[in-house]
Amino acid sequence: MEARNPNYKEATAAIFRNAKFIVDLGIEPISIEPGRVETRLIVQPRHLQHDNVIHAGVQATLADHTAGAAAYTVISAEQIVLTVNFLISLLKAAVGEELYCRAQVLRAGQRMVVVESEVYVRSSQKETLSAKATVTLATLEKQRN
Repeated sequence: MEARNPNYKEATAAIFRNAKFIVDLGIEPISIEPGRVETRLIVQPRHLQHDNVIHAGVQATLADHTAGAAAYTVISAEQIVLTVNFLISLLKAAVGEELYCRAQVLRAGQRMVVVESEVYVRSSQKETLSAKATVTLATLEKQRN
């Protein structure tokens, strides 16, 4: 996969710093490469459902934002991406101390980018696949003020 923006790492890192909801959740990038981003979230009580399982919305947000970040690594500096379709399969109840997500661009076209995200839950050094998402993102020109 090839980056079309020479500053893709900084541009991609900025979408984590500048998205207040992502900051509030505690999602942070740990690896940014062309077409591939890895993130993590240290699980806090606010991320849990009433039954102490990590909320599906937290997993979905992690999968979606990480996919968007992976797409961001393959677009030009004059573009942004927005999710237009999102399918997630929750494969196992997520119980653990940390969520970890790997997102990989499957196809980077001129108008659409398709990304696959895998969410893992880590507990006591064990890693289990808990969710898998396919995310389609539209590529748009940045709005000029």
